[in-house]
Parts: sequence; C-alpha cells; structure tokens
Amino acid sequence: MMKGRIKEYLKNPLIQKLSNLEEVFWENPKCGNGENMFPISLEEIEEAEARLLRFAPLIEKVFPETKEDNGVIESPLIEIPSMKKALENKGEIPGKLYLKMDSHLPIAGSIKARGGIYEVLKHTEDLAKEHGILKEGDSYEVLGTKESRDFFKDKIIQVGSTGNLGLSIGITSAAIGYQVIVHMSADAKQWKKDLLREKGVIVKEYSSDYSLAVKEGRRESNENPNSYFIDDENSKDLFLGYAVAAKRLKAQLNDLGMVPTKEKPLILYLPCGVGGAPGGVAYGCKLIFQDAVKIYFVEPTHAPCMLLGMATEEYGNIKVSDIGIDGKTIADGLAVGQSSGFVGEIMDPIINGIFTVEDRRLLPIMAFLKDTEDIIIEPSACSAFIGPLYFSNYGDLQEGYHIPWATGGALVPSSIANKEIEEGRKLKDTLFL
Repeated sequence: MMKGRIKEYLKNPLIQKLSNLEEVFWENPKCGNGENMFPISLEEIEEAEARLLRFAPLIEKVFPETKEDNGVIESPLIEIPSMKKALENKGEIPGKLYLKMDSHLPIAGSIKARGGIYEVLKHTEDLAKEHGILKEGDSYEVLGTKESRDFFKDKIIQVGSTGNLGLSIGITSAAIGYQVIVHMSADAKQWKKDLLREKGVIVKEYSSDYSLAVKEGRRESNENPNSYFIDDENSKDLFLGYAVAAKRLKAQLNDLGMVPTKEKPLILYLPCGVGGAPGGVAYGCKLIFQDAVKIYFVEPTHAPCMLLGMATEEYGNIKVSDIGIDGKTIADGLAVGQSSGFVGEIMDPIINGIFTVEDRRLLPIMAFLKDTEDIIIEPSACSAFIGPLYFSNYGDLQEGYHIPWATGGALVPSSIANKEIEEGRKLKDTLFL
C-alpha cells in the first residue's frame, strides 16, 4: 500500500526535488488553519515551568555552572550585527538579526537541555514523591543526598539519540544517580559517545539510523520494570520542556524593549531533526505570540523527514529512505530519517514553512559566525542561518526580529571545532552559490 503511495508522491515536483537532494523552501498551506490549534494548554506549559523552578536548588547544587542563574537553565539572546552584514550578499536583511544561544545552555550545551533535562526531572519528582523521598514542603535539594542517590541507583533511564539528547539525559540522570543507557545511531559523533562514557553512561551503538536506535531502546526498556524510556518521537513531557522556552524568550524580549507585532514579527528559524525540540519551541511561541511570530524549520537535504511527513500528510509513517534519500549529513543532530508523527500533526497549523539546506553551506556559516561574532556553534545549529540567507538573497524578507536558534555547540571539543571552522573558511566563497 505504501509503495503505491510513494510512487504517486514522487510525481509531485516538491517530492522530486527532495529526492534529488535539492534545496527547497516549502510554504505550509495549513499554517493558521485548524479548529484546535492548541491541544496543549498554556497552563500545562506554566506547570512545567514551575516544576523547573522547584528543581532549581538541586540543579544549582549538582551543577555549579548554573549558580549565576540560581539553578535556572537558560541561554542568552544576543544581537549579531556583524554576522547580519556577512549574510547580506544580494539583499538586506530588514530589521535586526539575533541569535538564541541554546548552543550554550548549561549542563548539556544544546537545546536538548530543555526537554531532556525536564523529562528526567519530572520522572524523578514522580518517583521521589511515590516512595516518600520527597515530602510536601521539602526543598528539592534532598534529591541530591546519599539516601536519594542510593534509591535511584537501582533505577534505569534509557533513550535513543543521535547525540545531543543523549548528552542532556545522560549527564543529568547520572548526576542524580540513575543508571543510564543511551542507544546511539551510526550518525552520532565519537566525542559525544566518549563524553557520555566518561560520565558513567552505558552507550550502545547501532550501525543503522536513529529510528532503529529508538526502537531498540524502547524495546529494551519495556522489558525491564525498573527502566524508564524517554521517547523523543512521542513524548509530551519532552515537548513541554521545550515549550517553556517561549515564556523565557518573551521575558528576554521584554528586557530588550522588543515587542513583536504582526507588522514587525518575531521570525524564528529552528533546526529540525525528529521534531521534538523545534516543535515544542514553535508551539510555545505560537501560543504566546500568536500572529506576532513566524516560524520556519530547517532540515538537511539528506534528512528532510519533517518536510516529507508534513507535505505528504504521512507524518511519522514515511521515511526519507522511501524516496531514495540516505539520511547521511554532517549535521549529526538532524540526521533523522523519520519524523515524529505526534509533533508533525501538531505543527500543521503552527509553522509557516520548512527550508532544506545542503551540507556544503554549514561549515562556511560556522566560520562566518566565528570570524564575525567570535561564537562557535556546531554544524547542525548552523543550518538555522539558511532562512535569513535565503530570504535576503532570493526572496522577500519581512522586517522583524530575525532569530536563528542555535541548537548546540558549547561542548564540542575545541580541536574538532577549530578543524571544522578552518575548513569552513576555505569554503566561504561557496556559501552564496
């Protein structure tokens, strides 16, 4: 049945371009339409935010790097005028260009510090209350005691990951005392596996793609009553953790005196893999900013799983391999062949469109950002810049507050980052081709 549908999809010019690994911009025809655009309430997001604040004393104690922010895990929002100038090859980017630096979130150095850490903390709270370790009125610092760690050492947390989600969950879970197993796809970079093992995490490697790592992790966890699986494809808790970012962003905009409107909107560019992180951020921002925000996802040409799922309305039931795409990309965090159906369907009325980007553009962007603003982000995060680059060179760009969302980079070993930046410098002239 699916094979027959695939043949029909391949007659569609958009799907043909995806199959040919061409860069495309897909404008979402369903954006703004839908009777129930917001199935997850603002109250649920506020509850998630309150939970993170309850855990702040523990986070501050266990992770001293969060002390300056009193245990709150948040990233800066900064203007990047020199990078803006570097991107303006054929046309001006009207308005200002900012960078949301989830690349430098404490603990995990990526956007996954939001959802991944949140779900670990929620599961920890549930277990601690159920077993009397956490009582009414207790400071959550009690979850850092030896008694608490002795309890959690018999509990297991498992997750499938291409890298960054595994880092956020692995580092946090191990710090609380859990046994942790991260199932990593072939695309995961070696330094991420090495760092997890240094933290005492068990890393299981697969020669296949991300979807198999998730499937095997889910199966293995389900066979053990002491194990809890964090499901990047279907988790509402992960989604809520990411959605809290919207409330934090609104506060940062207020501090900068920025009030987005329909005429001068917030314009977000979010790198997308399986979809949980950008989906949660997009959902929260749309719920809070309404018509004053425009949201675009960005995917590698070799792994456009969310675009493929949404454009065909197959969502999580279709893989990029079904249309002949290999899923291999230097943007390891986005090397996903099958998107989250849960997220894709929620995104139908939320996002304005999706870009795809060739790998050849990523390292030049990485080099430009380092050389203009002295900021290092990983190749996956560099994909976010394709939005303003595309609009300024090839299309109309609305005046507004343009924010590429840097999804990872702070934990990349300097030897690797420097090598990638140097390679990007050599390729700078190809960025605009």
